[in-house]
Amino acid sequence: MPSPENSLLEKSKISRLDRYFKVTERGSNYAREIRGGFATFFAMSYIVVLNPLILAGADSTGAELGATRVAAVTALVAGIMTILMGAWARHPFAMAAGLGVNAFIAVTVAANPGLTWPDVMGLVIISGVTMLVLVLTGFRTAVFNAVPSSLKTAIVVGIGMFIALIGLVNAGFVRRIPDAAGTTVPVGLGFEGTLNGWPILVFIVGLLLTVALVVRKTKGAILIGIVVSAVLANILEAVFDIGPSFDAATGTPNPQGWSLVAPSMPDWALPDLSLIGQANVFGAFQNMGVTAALLLAFVILLSIFFDAMGTMVGLANEAGSVDKDGNIPDVDKVLLVDALGAVVGGGASASSSQIYVESGAGIGEGARTGLASIVTGVLFLAAMFLTPLIHLVPFEAVAPALVVVGFMMISHVSKIDWNDWGVAIPAFLTFVLMPFTYSIANGIGAGFVTFVFIRAIQGRAREVHPLMWVVAGAFVLFFGIGVIESIAGI
Repeated sequence: MPSPENSLLEKSKISRLDRYFKVTERGSNYAREIRGGFATFFAMSYIVVLNPLILAGADSTGAELGATRVAAVTALVAGIMTILMGAWARHPFAMAAGLGVNAFIAVTVAANPGLTWPDVMGLVIISGVTMLVLVLTGFRTAVFNAVPSSLKTAIVVGIGMFIALIGLVNAGFVRRIPDAAGTTVPVGLGFEGTLNGWPILVFIVGLLLTVALVVRKTKGAILIGIVVSAVLANILEAVFDIGPSFDAATGTPNPQGWSLVAPSMPDWALPDLSLIGQANVFGAFQNMGVTAALLLAFVILLSIFFDAMGTMVGLANEAGSVDKDGNIPDVDKVLLVDALGAVVGGGASASSSQIYVESGAGIGEGARTGLASIVTGVLFLAAMFLTPLIHLVPFEAVAPALVVVGFMMISHVSKIDWNDWGVAIPAFLTFVLMPFTYSIANGIGAGFVTFVFIRAIQGRAREVHPLMWVVAGAFVLFFGIGVIESIAGI
């Protein structure tokens, strides 16, 4: 039996931990933080599989990064940056390789003649260092504070719609209709208009179960939904041998297969971390010229600048950690860790590491502090060695959580002032374009540009914060980068 002195010491330790992370102050407890950490990990663990697929192409020399090496550094960077976010910034925001940035550098940047993968990752590092300077000088925080409240709310709503669409697409419930179909409808229900296959059933069962648990205010509702759906998925895979949606061995599609990760038994392997330190910071300037390299770095910078800001606003509002003036506690620390994510991610050749919208799954589970992020980060570090936590949970088991969290965030739409068209129209464009273009930055950019434009034609230009003019101008360049490159002959 512990002595009274030991018991008091233990309570003192717990209270210090509670005070540091503000667990009680934010209306949470340790069980919720742990559940939230697991829920967030399950919701975003797919990035360890998906990031290597996105960065799988060869550079101009024919060299490839290697899927196993990218998977290892993706998990490592996600683990380190998420733990740092939790331990220092103390918010339930998890970080991993940003899907917008990795797709851009893989499809657009790496395709430039003369560029190698180390050169490309060097541009990511430069963007991250620039971001650090913007945070340390207070510019990034000032931009955040200059955004009107209705546009901040629109960002929350847009991210909710984006999360819901990610869930529906990941589950195969909504699919893109190929251009060869000869239709103007870009997406449709299931495969050829029908809901076929066991993976779709897993999603539907998981969605109904999660909704039922959330409506009944069951503790652990989202995590229970994920676990039950994952168990069902593994049983169905064992019985029917469903397989992935695309068979890499034969090169044939399987429309009724699992979206990306087919449930499978775990493997064990030592991680290959040889990509760390391979980036060439000045390689792009040497191989394609200063102007072209700066333009590419500028586009990467804008993407990570506003993707993270938008995600942070949406998640903080959902977590209830925004004060009455719309400010987020320790926002400078959050932005600084996010900027470091670009530097560390580029340095490890994993692409820029950013705050993930899937953190909403943990927040929906009740996570309110950085303790949840520490749990998620530790699980990512474990994922470098063990794959069961990734390969046992297919997209279809996680997608219901994203749809439900999307609903929770979209409910903020009532806070927008719809009587003032000067903010209502920009807000509408903000939250519509996020899911429609699959980009948070695109939605924010459209909202900012139209807000400044409408206020100007209303004769209310003086009401627009000077930084909004600067940011709107930057987004005009961002949207017109193709024209600029064409004129410059790049």
